[in-house]
Amino acid sequence: MSGPPDLTTGLPELDAVLCGVQRGDNIVWQIEALEDYQTLVTPFAEAALAAGRRLIYFRFAGHPPLLSRGEIYYLNAAAGFDTFVGQVHSIIEAAGRDTCYVFDCLTDLADAWLSDRKMGNFFRLTCPRLWDLDTVTYFGVYRNRHAKPAMGVIANTTQFMIDVFRGRERLYLRPIKVQHRSAAAMNLIHAWEAAGGFRPVRDSGTVAEILASSRWPGLEDNQIISHWQKLFEAARPVAAARRAGFPDPAEWEWFARLSRMLFSDDPAMMRLVDEYLLLDDLLTVRTRMIGTGTIGGKALGMLLSRAVLRRDAPQLDVRLEAHDSFYIGTDVFDTFLIHNDLWWIRHRQRDARTFLDEVDEARERMLAGAFSPSTLRQFEGMLEYFGEWPFIVRSSSRLEDRYGNAFAGQYDSVFCANQGPWEQRLNSLLDAVRQVYASTMSEQALRYRERRGLLGENEQMAVLIMRVSGTAGGRYFHPHAAGVGLSVNPYRWNPRIDMNAGVIRLVAGLGTRAVDRNDDDYTRLVALNAPDLRPETSFGDIARHAQRRMDAIDLKEGRLVSGPFAEMVRGHPDFPFELFTSREEAGKPAFLTFQRLLGETPFVADLRALLAQLHAAYRHPVEIEFALNFLAEGGYRINLLQCRPMQMRSQEEKVRIAATREAPCLIEAQGAVIGPSRLIRPDRLVYVVQSRYAGLQQDDRLAVARVVGALNRISEGRTLVVLGPGRWGTRDPWLGVPVGFNEINRVTALGEIVAMSDNLIPDVSLGTHFLNELIEADMLYFALFPARQGNRIDEAAILGRPNRLAELLPERRRFADVVHVTDFEPGTATLYADAEEQRVTMACA
Repeated sequence: MSGPPDLTTGLPELDAVLCGVQRGDNIVWQIEALEDYQTLVTPFAEAALAAGRRLIYFRFAGHPPLLSRGEIYYLNAAAGFDTFVGQVHSIIEAAGRDTCYVFDCLTDLADAWLSDRKMGNFFRLTCPRLWDLDTVTYFGVYRNRHAKPAMGVIANTTQFMIDVFRGRERLYLRPIKVQHRSAAAMNLIHAWEAAGGFRPVRDSGTVAEILASSRWPGLEDNQIISHWQKLFEAARPVAAARRAGFPDPAEWEWFARLSRMLFSDDPAMMRLVDEYLLLDDLLTVRTRMIGTGTIGGKALGMLLSRAVLRRDAPQLDVRLEAHDSFYIGTDVFDTFLIHNDLWWIRHRQRDARTFLDEVDEARERMLAGAFSPSTLRQFEGMLEYFGEWPFIVRSSSRLEDRYGNAFAGQYDSVFCANQGPWEQRLNSLLDAVRQVYASTMSEQALRYRERRGLLGENEQMAVLIMRVSGTAGGRYFHPHAAGVGLSVNPYRWNPRIDMNAGVIRLVAGLGTRAVDRNDDDYTRLVALNAPDLRPETSFGDIARHAQRRMDAIDLKEGRLVSGPFAEMVRGHPDFPFELFTSREEAGKPAFLTFQRLLGETPFVADLRALLAQLHAAYRHPVEIEFALNFLAEGGYRINLLQCRPMQMRSQEEKVRIAATREAPCLIEAQGAVIGPSRLIRPDRLVYVVQSRYAGLQQDDRLAVARVVGALNRISEGRTLVVLGPGRWGTRDPWLGVPVGFNEINRVTALGEIVAMSDNLIPDVSLGTHFLNELIEADMLYFALFPARQGNRIDEAAILGRPNRLAELLPERRRFADVVHVTDFEPGTATLYADAEEQRVTMACA
């Protein structure tokens, strides 16, 4: 059925070939020369204008303009895919229904973005909306120039795809796809006669002659290679020439071009890329890459840290365990969003008013999403490479692990045991990638971005897939040890600690226990300039605060598990028990102390040097994740898994205690400050009055702990300072306030008054498991010693302010004389903490 009389190609004979033009038609012309597209565009545009229809021309290519009449919009494809899509769709939405469109040749988009797939994704996003708005639209694309996956997306999405080519001194049109029209039109080639008509070519000999001379690309999938393949293949001889001793002057130009394709646009990180990576590194990444696009911050940090050591510390580089990681590019993520109808949900999540409206729907679609056939083939190739060795699927987004925003813990990483039948292993991999993708749209991640003003950023998820470090052979798979290292130690809990020497948090087994604490077990905190330094003074204390459980991959069950250390390593003759465990005396139980590892091997010196080298290269404190394995023939290997700039407030601004002298001081403390230096502007102070708490019986002391927990729960979103007598978190209510950590987990700064009564002065909470929890929550801890110089609390000033306890918790009003809750007007109270000087001052105007 033909369309309304004003809907036409401008060539009546062509309308007849196509069985008419209808509202919603998108017509893609596969051309050999721009003049051929111009020949088709001109009559279409003239007919639209003559019929009084609105005509919009999108001008973005480098070729000569196709139109000089109608509404012309000049767009910049070099601004990037996301920006370009947004601009086009804004114009389309504003134009509304029944508009006619002409696009410049789409091939120029692929050239600008260096990606055929992005060109196809643009069409997949745009064509359906033009259909919905009853438009008629012309697109041109050069034939035999683009890889099959991209052209397949275009062919599957459009209503018309027509091949246009020359031969025998004529122009020929061959419909490849004619949707909802007579199928007969798809079977014939039509010759454009000089008189203006279109003659179908019906005899087989002429058809064969025409097609044989039409530069058909052939059957092989790789006959037409993508922009990425062309560029990387062209760079390989340049790298080979340098290795052979004949450097090519153009090598730097190739490096700069390819590195900007693989890595994000963060200038600080690109300085490191230019300084430390080689063209060979880029070519190696490409050979292990699934899809195209950037590889994200986490993958880049891992590569950069290894490159730094390779160049600047070869004695450490030889200690490193080799990696053979794979990278899923950000274009795969974008394609996944577009093909699973998630792109516009993500687009709406950039609006601060509605960014949480569709999180549940987005997660459901993500977890059920499908991957393209070409991506699936590459996943299968990766699985064949790994065999049945366990691997981890790690987030590596565009914004992760950069200077300023670490995104630590915001996105998922998933262990894959990679055991069992092929289909099971493949499905587990796909589910893991989907889970990582889904975490980008989680409420937690979106709130993180919103708090940091990043909602409007084009956040794309790349994925880093790494072989899990460890030794095969048993049921439980894990490295011997793992941990987290910081090049600057913000936890100066003893004057002997050199903050610039660094610190590590060390565990046996997988490093998940050092990164994400989820139970009441312990880790070993090691100051790298004084590894023997422990707050515990007796072996009994050391044993009580030793790690008891470890994490591993259960290869039989196919999942990550936690279990008692002794059971998990039983039957593992390769485990370095003598280095990791200690006994009080022969015949007594062994505990994980890492004493000989820290004192009798080069491990501490290696980690300290490694962190210092990375700190120097980054020109900034760094945080690393690592695994440690001992070799059967002796020695060990360190697997450097991650490196990122460390988020340190103390580096951003120097805290000046003297500034508080302008306002009356409520608190002054000197002698124990745990955590980075910082400036805090509290709006609520919870003060457990020492003298009144000391007079309570045990049941009431327990009840006070529950009051503090309730105040903690209702103070979400506030900047909360809590101050009280004795040990916070003690199990003995006679030594302090026996809260659980979940009852103070929203506290910004926690202070202990080191005095319970005239004859009881408990130790502060240094060295216990509570310290680790404070550190991992980035909570400031300080101790106030009333009997020492430089320490005081103006209790009268605090108690003289209104107590809000009865108002906030009416059912707990009977404790109003013990728990005093003071709220401050915004900006009137300030707490300064200087970790280097070990001083804290809180003042209120």
